[in-house]
Amino acid sequence: MSTSDAVPVSLAEIARIAGVGRAAVSNWRRRHDSFPTRIGGTDVSPQFSLTEVEQWLRDNGKLKDIGGRELLWPRFEVLGSRNESGLTVAEAARRMRSPRARIAHPELSSHARELVAEAAKLGRAEGPRETFEFLLQRWLETHVRQLSTTPPPLATLMTRIALGVRLGSEEDGGLTILDPACGTGHLAAAAAQEYDGPRLELLGCEKDPALAALAAARLDFVTEDRDVRTRIATADALREDPFSGARADIALCNPPFNERDWGYEELATDQRWTHGLPPRTEPELAWVQHLLSHLKPGGTAVVVLPPAVASRKAGRRIRGSLLRTGALRAVVSLPPGSAQPHSVSLQLWVLRAAPDGPAATVPSQDALLVDATRFARPGTREPSPDWDALGSFVLTALAALDHPDRETPQDAVRVPLIDLLDDEVDVTPGRYTASASEPSPKELAVRWDAFGALLTELADHARYLSVLDVEAGTQQTTTTVGDLVKAGALALGAGQQPPETTAPVSGTAVPLLTIADLLHDGTPSGLLTTGSAHTVAEEGDVVVAGVIRAFRAWVHEGPPMALGPQLYTLRVDSEKLDPHFLAGCLRAPANGRQAGTHASSSSRVDIRRLQVLQLPLEKQAVYAETFRRLRAFERLLDETQASGSALGGDMSDRLAAGGLTI
Repeated sequence: MSTSDAVPVSLAEIARIAGVGRAAVSNWRRRHDSFPTRIGGTDVSPQFSLTEVEQWLRDNGKLKDIGGRELLWPRFEVLGSRNESGLTVAEAARRMRSPRARIAHPELSSHARELVAEAAKLGRAEGPRETFEFLLQRWLETHVRQLSTTPPPLATLMTRIALGVRLGSEEDGGLTILDPACGTGHLAAAAAQEYDGPRLELLGCEKDPALAALAAARLDFVTEDRDVRTRIATADALREDPFSGARADIALCNPPFNERDWGYEELATDQRWTHGLPPRTEPELAWVQHLLSHLKPGGTAVVVLPPAVASRKAGRRIRGSLLRTGALRAVVSLPPGSAQPHSVSLQLWVLRAAPDGPAATVPSQDALLVDATRFARPGTREPSPDWDALGSFVLTALAALDHPDRETPQDAVRVPLIDLLDDEVDVTPGRYTASASEPSPKELAVRWDAFGALLTELADHARYLSVLDVEAGTQQTTTTVGDLVKAGALALGAGQQPPETTAPVSGTAVPLLTIADLLHDGTPSGLLTTGSAHTVAEEGDVVVAGVIRAFRAWVHEGPPMALGPQLYTLRVDSEKLDPHFLAGCLRAPANGRQAGTHASSSSRVDIRRLQVLQLPLEKQAVYAETFRRLRAFERLLDETQASGSALGGDMSDRLAAGGLTI
């Protein structure tokens, strides 16, 4: 293709095109003299001609059947400009749906127009919606530092909250949903997917032309074959409200944070500020009032805000007014990693316009504050929430919003307005849920009893292990995992990186365990279909974590479980090896140190170099039982420490509050 003549690609992009790992591409380059010559980059990060790479992959039978999308994307990257590449993706989406449509962005370059035609042709061949979603995702990944998007699970949660909290029904024949800072349309798309009622109207506004065009393209695909009316305007919603006078049943928004130039001077007398003129340093409170101004009576808004908005001194007067009028109904503290910036525990504010007519009531005398920060799951690079548990908890807590007699779950508390309307008007949930979640004296007594039971069981294992005759310095013959594999005593399987694409609907889903899960609580966080080529641990297999920071080995019990990268499964020949004996030998810390590279905490352990005692099967059984008791001792020790620390913290809080009866 002409547009690929001067398109450079890196080793990582070649690996993606070929559907292999980067190490495989480096190996091809080293072993094959015919591999294309570097045309740019550096020795560490070389670049190659896309045309030459594609031809070499075809000639050597290494271009797998992955479609043309991977070959197409590098041409978009050559455009350079974020706006032009974004508009080109959006224009290609229009052409996929309407081949004869006139070009909507005449400012596109000739190269961009060629790409539009190629992408539209590919989309019609491989699926328009799938091709657009692929290009959009790659565009977002490329410009991730310049963009702030709403993760799909968070968008879904916000939509479900709004649908559950709003007052009213669809008796008027439909629902209107507004997002005045829609970005690429994540929230509007989630709303369209979650709402299955009659006619739906989606109103979106975005001041960035490329984002607005991509949002419109996305919603065209999401709402096709449905009775949905979509309007995406390109404008600054605060300064030039394109939907002035429009009223929505639901408003969803993830506004830009900390923008000082939001229009403070020119909007000083705007009628939207019914709760007070937002200070220059509080643009988020301008967005809050903008959302309220567009709600129908009884309508609900859910907005993502930084945690400082709940407590900053400059905004206390507006927060007080929102509480007194019943507009601010709930605040939810999210775990770090829920959205950008990922290091911050963002908040969801749930707002509601007062109902009118017979449904009108006196404003509520309390607000519901929910602390969901405990649902964080630390990842390898940045934290991420346990979305299923988080969503279930938040929706359960908010179900009690309009039911004062309904009990709220732990870490959710109703706070009377008289307690909130003090000098600070701080609506940070953690400030109130900490005291509300303190255990009662009866609960403390139960926990002390449980702690005593742990100590008793721990002491039992300690007595068993302490009397064992363990000789120091004895030399036993050992072998390695590699030698056992060669001898056929066990089979070694390595976990793989899960596919980037969504798992197919066919096949049975199995849990997927990763190193990040082991570093958290050991519970698998993902799902994988058994139809994919992946290493799966069956009951009785020995699983080994092959990195220094998480090195361990155990016998898998329970249903099948897929393994991620740097996890290994060892399937033993039961006539030669006892799996518990094998796991006990492998998990010795000295074994991991001896087989590790020691370069860093993320260094790998060479599984084949791990040492195993050479013993007959009957002697292995004795060692296996001892290893079981030792593992139980270590597990109980961890539980006892966690339980004791929690009890100590609770007792300290009680004593510091003067709870000791003298």
